[in-house]
Amino acid sequence: MSKKNLTNDKKSTQEGNLMVFDKINYQLMIAGVVIIIIGFIIMMMETGEYGIGFLGLTLGPVVVVLGFALEFAAILYSPKKEDGNN
Repeated sequence: MSKKNLTNDKKSTQEGNLMVFDKINYQLMIAGVVIIIIGFIIMMMETGEYGIGFLGLTLGPVVVVLGFALEFAAILYSPKKEDGNN
């Protein structure tokens, strides 16, 4: 890239508030982190030796995987843009 193109790119990114994600994406990401934390708390609640039991081996990991799936969906989610051209 030439020096001129680099300066134009810097100007275009500084002109407006360019966020990578929309508000809904960040809300979904926060919800995913909360679900992951809840899953780890569920695994810690297991009273069996070495965490062997329903909470430690089944429910907790499933909740954590669902949290990571929500994180993945939050990254890929693209809300429809409202255009004046219908």
